[in-house]
Amino acid sequence: MSRPRRNVQFQHRGSNSHHGRRPSISETSEGVSEPGSPVPRTMNGNSEVSKEEKEPKPQTDYEKKKETFITRTIWTLVMIAGFFAAMFAGHIYILAIVTAVQIVSFKEVIAIANVPSRAKNLPFTRSLNWYFLGTTMYFLYGESVIYYFKHIVLVDRILLPFATHHRFISFMLYVMGFVFFVGSLQKGHYRFQFTQFAWTHMALYLINVQSHFIMNNTLEGMIWFFLPASLVITNDIFAYICGITFGRTQLIKLSPKKTVEGFVGAWILTILFGFAMTNVLMRYKYFICPANDLGSNFFTGLYCEPNPVFRPQEYTFQPPLLLHSPPQTVHIAPMQFHILVFASFASLIAPFGGFFASGLKRTFKVKDFGESIPGHGGITDRMDCQFIMGFFAFMYYQSFIAEYRASVGSVIETAIQGLSAEEQIEVVRGLTKYLVGQGQVGEGVLECLAGVLPRRR
Repeated sequence: MSRPRRNVQFQHRGSNSHHGRRPSISETSEGVSEPGSPVPRTMNGNSEVSKEEKEPKPQTDYEKKKETFITRTIWTLVMIAGFFAAMFAGHIYILAIVTAVQIVSFKEVIAIANVPSRAKNLPFTRSLNWYFLGTTMYFLYGESVIYYFKHIVLVDRILLPFATHHRFISFMLYVMGFVFFVGSLQKGHYRFQFTQFAWTHMALYLINVQSHFIMNNTLEGMIWFFLPASLVITNDIFAYICGITFGRTQLIKLSPKKTVEGFVGAWILTILFGFAMTNVLMRYKYFICPANDLGSNFFTGLYCEPNPVFRPQEYTFQPPLLLHSPPQTVHIAPMQFHILVFASFASLIAPFGGFFASGLKRTFKVKDFGESIPGHGGITDRMDCQFIMGFFAFMYYQSFIAEYRASVGSVIETAIQGLSAEEQIEVVRGLTKYLVGQGQVGEGVLECLAGVLPRRR
């Protein structure tokens, strides 16, 4: 028997010869995927996909800021477009937006302090919050409807009892909620429940009561809504531009990015903006007339006798540098002086509403009040300065600008509440005779009333 020869090599054909070396078992098995392996392989041994799926790379700070900036810009344009569309569409749409803002802002503020209630199994905690909101809105809205639409409400047989006893009804609704709250107190949870009670009332005052005056401003005239809101918005923009341009000195620790230079620069620019914007808005009665018709819009317009503050008046002054020259005369509407006060409040006081909101968020360790507006946070984050500005605008208007004249609604209210039925009939007869004498109505109306109304006793 011959001895086997050693070190004999055999050549193999094909491209997988690996320079004449016989492939090992591991090499030949590369063409077949292992059982249960999620990664298929080709016959030539090259993997189609890597064994481990590539994980998405985390976004860099630049990419995050870019994405946030794009989202923020898009929603800013959407809000601006919606704001102007609602304003030109009519007062009723602005009232609807303010109502929605009230409800969402209340929800956001209540939510940041309502987290412990999930752990504490307390019934009716949230229900009471919404009950007090509904009671507050019923009272405030009722007051506005009765004040601005007396001539409609007081002559309706169904609405008259609600209008006459509106405040008592509102008070009893609140008392019912108060009694229900006391009855729901549970031992061991007194501190939490009373904290929620106080927090709810604070939210109602800071949000719903203040923002409700924005609705009254709208009914007094669109200019009293648009002008204060635009002053706050532009002041915030001017403060940002001036701050990044030449801001150096920190203004307040609650908002580290706010600077004194931006604060003062925005004040000056806001006054200039207010002066120019007022000059434009005064030319349109749609903005300066009260909302005597909720069905009107910018294109149909409104008609009224303008408030004297919108009529230019003549002012004479002596230039200080030209003492020997004749006095100079200018025509300026008093509203141009009032706007200096509005712009100063929007620049110097209203921002502290934002600082207050910042301190509130720091207290509860939240970045934003919510996520109602992508890229901006919650509604409250955008409206924190608007609430106090709208409240101020209403108080200033009622104190220094509003005209208190007799209206149809006030005359009807006086007649209903202060005169007996016989006296009211005498008023109707007297007014009819006067209108006949002035030629406003025909004598047939007087004869008709004489046959219908009861005779004098």
